[in-house]
Amino acid sequence: MKTKNIELVLAPPPPHMVGDGFRVHNFIPSGYHLDMKRMSPFIMMDYNSKFYFPPTDQPRGVSVHPHRGFETVTIAYKGKVAHHDSSGNSGIIGEGDVQWMTAASGILHKEYHEEEFSKNGGDFQMVQLWVNLPANDKMSTPQYQGITNDQINKFEIPGKGGVIEVIAGEYENLKGSASTFTPVHLQNAKLNNGAKASFHFPANYNTALLVIEGSIKVNDSENIPADHFALFENDGEEFTIEATENAIVLILSGEPINEPIVAHGPFVMNSQAEIMQAFNDVNMGKFGYLEE
Repeated sequence: MKTKNIELVLAPPPPHMVGDGFRVHNFIPSGYHLDMKRMSPFIMMDYNSKFYFPPTDQPRGVSVHPHRGFETVTIAYKGKVAHHDSSGNSGIIGEGDVQWMTAASGILHKEYHEEEFSKNGGDFQMVQLWVNLPANDKMSTPQYQGITNDQINKFEIPGKGGVIEVIAGEYENLKGSASTFTPVHLQNAKLNNGAKASFHFPANYNTALLVIEGSIKVNDSENIPADHFALFENDGEEFTIEATENAIVLILSGEPINEPIVAHGPFVMNSQAEIMQAFNDVNMGKFGYLEE
């Protein structure tokens, strides 16, 4: 099997606030060859690196807003987030949990720091990904998958090396917990110092990793520190990571959806006409109702 080499390593861009509760570094889309087409099916990635939020009686977050045409995936590493949407779904995700929301034909939702976490304050660290949907599924019924950490299948690395949490796709024939519309692999590699793991994905899949904690060495050659993002070439199938200290690494790989991408704010469709229709449908109340 041919080695999949790194194309570029990106330091975290300057952070900005999303609402008043998410201090994020935006890796996708960005000007470093990381546009939506290059990274498809991953069309947005915000990373809230570890940040202390002081106690407050007013939970911080993002108020009601719409989405159509894709899925939002929130992975919690520190802190807790409460979710509500216009399909009647609600849930709280905490450390190690995943929220997979399929906006599809249209949904209103809001995300806030969970009430107790807000009152106590604390370290907050999360990743949010937008995963595109193929044209055939963009107008399907919205769905919600709240996946607690104990529901995530885990592959034990020999020699007490740590675990690979298989959120979606598969690792060494162990299936992921989330259902997806197109082939998507999403995994948390939680490695102890000195542990090594190898990953295999088809050459044409768009593949990247984000170092959440610690530092790693990729393919026995390239050192990548915490909060850095690495994009792999679309060539070769296999790469290895080795923890040079205790590390947590988010691995993402997916089959590109080779369709037109037209994005405007919270909508990602295939044509400008569909974007205009989304705005019209929101204004007509077709995304349902959700209280602020």
